[in-house]
Amino acid sequence: MNPSLKQHCLDIRCDTLRAIGHLGVGHIGGCLSVIELLTVLYFEAMNIDPAQPKMPGRDRFICSKGHAGPAVYAALANRGFFPKEMLLTLNQGGTDLPSHCDMNRTPGIDMTTGSLGQGFSCAVGAALGSKLEGDGAVIYTLIGDGESQEGQIWEAAMFAAAKHLDHLIAFTDYNKLQIDDTVAKVNDIAPLADKWKAFGWNVIDVVDGNDLAAVSAAVDRARANTGSGRPTMVILNTKKGCGVPAVEAMGAGNHNCPFTEAEADEAIRALREAFAREEAGNGGKEA
Repeated sequence: MNPSLKQHCLDIRCDTLRAIGHLGVGHIGGCLSVIELLTVLYFEAMNIDPAQPKMPGRDRFICSKGHAGPAVYAALANRGFFPKEMLLTLNQGGTDLPSHCDMNRTPGIDMTTGSLGQGFSCAVGAALGSKLEGDGAVIYTLIGDGESQEGQIWEAAMFAAAKHLDHLIAFTDYNKLQIDDTVAKVNDIAPLADKWKAFGWNVIDVVDGNDLAAVSAAVDRARANTGSGRPTMVILNTKKGCGVPAVEAMGAGNHNCPFTEAEADEAIRALREAFAREEAGNGGKEA
């Protein structure tokens, strides 16, 4: 794992908090749970060029759980697709950063998403198109665990396996919570790994999807699977609201909730102080 990933991960988490805090409300829980994944994809795994957002043959990331858009925007800004100052226009009038991802408005967004299940189908279509084109792209896509209750997810999953789209790498943000309650109480999707295996997918189950090194290793394993004839599902066991104890404690209530600028400032301060302590400790051990 690239050592600089830790700094990028911190910056993306803090910028996500700053954007939502400036707006005063947002899908904070499901944004914070996927920061590690976005860090690995945008700063380690993906073949992309901020100077050429539509570069032919580029890898693509389609965020099917479109309400994680603010986190994707923070990753794109840190990667250089647009100035960080734009993050403070999140979901405001005339913005190019709407609450859910929009490919017609935001540099670096490859598919407009929001209606759950549809982004995943689009990712499967993109993978099929890439295979027919022979452009060598890897297609990455992220779905939610609540989203996995959609029948469209499983129709697309069956099709992807049937067409041997082994350059398609999907991720499930398995934080066990959705807007109404726990996933288990609303409509349980367990055993999730067994379901994807039954649909003909290669499955990688990551015990801690908020562990940066574990996510990086899982993405490496998934990329090594290209050529096998099977698409890969990486199940990320995450914590909704990860990194901000007060948000984590809200449970399902943090799906979309008020979050003030003062709360964002305090959370960012705590995160940066914890990061500095960790880095100081690591330096001491290495010395």
